Amino acid sequence: MNDETIMKLALDLAERGAGFTSPNPMVGAVLVKDGRIVGQGYHHTAGKDHAEVNAIDDAGPLAKGAVLYVTLEPCNHVGRTPACTEKILAAGISEVVVAMRDPNPDVAGGGSDYLQQRGIPVRTGVCEAEARKLNEYFIKHITTKRPFVTVKCAATLDGRIATRTGDSKWVTGAAARGFVHRLRHGVDAIMVGIHTIRRDDPRLTTRIDGENGKDPVRVILDTRLSIPEDAKVLRLQSDSATILVVAAPESDDRKKKKVRLEKKGVRILEAQLKAGRIDLDKLMDRLGGDGIASLLIEGGGEVIASALAAGIVDKVFFFYAPKILGGDDGVPICRGKGPERMDRCIRVRDMEIRRFESDVLIEGYIDK
Repeated sequence: MNDETIMKLALDLAERGAGFTSPNPMVGAVLVKDGRIVGQGYHHTAGKDHAEVNAIDDAGPLAKGAVLYVTLEPCNHVGRTPACTEKILAAGISEVVVAMRDPNPDVAGGGSDYLQQRGIPVRTGVCEAEARKLNEYFIKHITTKRPFVTVKCAATLDGRIATRTGDSKWVTGAAARGFVHRLRHGVDAIMVGIHTIRRDDPRLTTRIDGENGKDPVRVILDTRLSIPEDAKVLRLQSDSATILVVAAPESDDRKKKKVRLEKKGVRILEAQLKAGRIDLDKLMDRLGGDGIASLLIEGGGEVIASALAAGIVDKVFFFYAPKILGGDDGVPICRGKGPERMDRCIRVRDMEIRRFESDVLIEGYIDK
């Protein structure tokens, strides 16, 4: 087994923590001795043992003299768990191979330097690109204090996410919808506008067949606090919160409604406005400050357009179904005015194309 093969196994292990480790990164570790794997582990959930600890415990006495492969630089600080560097030293690890250094500017390089100063060689950069993509949410949040923002939409081939009556069930098939629920499981929060709530009355929860998916925090843009009080999203049995992002209440009726909703456990977040709409750029600072490291925007058209215009979007997942509405009166992916010139378009880089049964997914990053 070469370095890349072993590190890819560690990356696969790390991905098992998707949805459970935030605000920590996903990390996997593998111990190799005399050409065979003697221990492996991953970070299961925030506040619990890190991947290196689990791998060393899995190996037991075989850890002595083994090479540790880990997808992120071992930590050298004490938080909710002890420093992993001390566990590595105590286990008698002979060498550490790291995919990527810790992106946290306060600790970057500290773990590697600490180990090397104590005689343990550290090599960095094996499968680094894959490791950075795995933890792109964590990297964005730890370096900017803002969430990594993804836009997801499902459209017909002629770019419509609903018919003129608002009917959008279902644009794509079951396989694509299953992938979206896994996206929801992996993010901290999901955001939609009030028109989506009024039109579809969604639950915005995670439903994965045969698994216990984690519900994201539900963020609803509702400037005038007009949400129906019997909306499904306000009547959920869920471990995750519902946040209504509103302007400051202007009338007694809205103030009373705010009190009623808060008594039901709904969080009301009063946000700044820009041109009569929620200032999404400022909102990202608020959400990031609350520990939300990743945000999935699912619509509708006005919200997607506003998010793109505000420059807050990092990544897109655009699903296209083999369907054509054949008119110009359906709901477009983006609503509102676009640029006058083609050279002012928002460009997408590093695109990947995947199939989900008959549906096509275009995944890519906003070129900033």
